[in-house]
Amino acid sequence: QVQLVESGGGLVQAGGSLRLSCAPTKKISINTMAWYRQAPGKQRELVASITSGGSTNYTDSVKGRFTVSRDNAKNTMFLQMDALKPEDTAVYYCMARGWYGSWEDYWGQGTQVTVSS
Repeated sequence: QVQLVESGGGLVQAGGSLRLSCAPTKKISINTMAWYRQAPGKQRELVASITSGGSTNYTDSVKGRFTVSRDNAKNTMFLQMDALKPEDTAVYYCMARGWYGSWEDYWGQGTQVTVSS
């Protein structure tokens, strides 16, 4: 069974930075990877995505502040979050579309990011 492991969440003051990372527990072929987040009482939303070729996409509210990247050799994805705002507070989840006998979407357990004002 393949799982995604996230790390790097925590508590930070507004204007600060955090770096999240995500990697699978087994070596699999991965196409698209993405970060989602879910704030209390809100639906899960796509924050940023990156293809195996390096093409990226961001939701408008994080453009210019967040940077998604990946190390294909290590199957690891990162999310550098700068100029954090209280409204960025949420549980952040990573997702990977990978091949392990068939194409599936794998999800991490989530990591809490809290930004204080």
